[in-house]
Amino acid sequence: MTQIIETFADISGQYDAAFVDLWGCMHNGVHALPDAVAAMQKYRAGGGLVVLVTNSPRPWDSVAHQIEGFGVPQDAWDAIATSGDSARAAMYRGIVGEKIWFMGESPRDDDFFKPLKIIDDPVNIQKVPLEQAEGIVCCGPFDPLADVDVNRPEFLYAKQKGLKLLCANPDIVVDRGKVREWCAGALAALYTEMGGESLYFGKPHPPIYDLARRRLAALPNAPADPRIIGIGDGIGTDILGAVQEDIDALFISGGLAASETKTFTRPDPAALEAYLQSHQMSATFTIGHLR
Repeated sequence: MTQIIETFADISGQYDAAFVDLWGCMHNGVHALPDAVAAMQKYRAGGGLVVLVTNSPRPWDSVAHQIEGFGVPQDAWDAIATSGDSARAAMYRGIVGEKIWFMGESPRDDDFFKPLKIIDDPVNIQKVPLEQAEGIVCCGPFDPLADVDVNRPEFLYAKQKGLKLLCANPDIVVDRGKVREWCAGALAALYTEMGGESLYFGKPHPPIYDLARRRLAALPNAPADPRIIGIGDGIGTDILGAVQEDIDALFISGGLAASETKTFTRPDPAALEAYLQSHQMSATFTIGHLR
């Protein structure tokens, strides 16, 4: 059974580092969540290390610029690991070929194709029409408000050609303010359901956690064997990922699952347990909102 806590400070002394989700925890897609920012600032002031681990398809420096605009200051985090960085590395190694059909919003997702200097001899990525493609790179839907089923005709054609789909963001949905939007994970799930092959690089899959651990280890004050807690509001991404990585998890019930867990200031205990059981998932701790 999960333990409901009131503030992160109640348990933060048990951990050297926190892998913290961004959307739904530190910001809502429009502006920063002040209590969460203050909690991370306090944790860092006490010696804790904060790695923001996000399923954003953007490079880490682009995310840093974005969240600063939302009001998340640089003194609230130490490093950033993005599914975009992990997926970009795979793309430039040629995992889906050189000629790719791109799914996403331009110019918002254009940074995904910035040169990646850490890859030796990267492939020459070319955006082409689907009929000429060797693979698919998906940062998200063309229209995040449209039902994902609109992509079935293209996916049927791609599946018949045997194209692999690189998913740069495994999230299914996000809430931008009060508007719920589809993410790349919903498209990848549909493609898989139709018999296609989808490749994932964000939470809950191992590549992004490997990247997060490397970003953590590169910090000058990182301990050799850090005690880490994963924090997030995605039951199938943040919490599942933490469980699979064998680290403790702090579930933010007031994010994507606010209605199911009846979270206002704090979750309803019975609704919370029912929600966790319905997903066959456990979390070490739960808090209504990160603070």
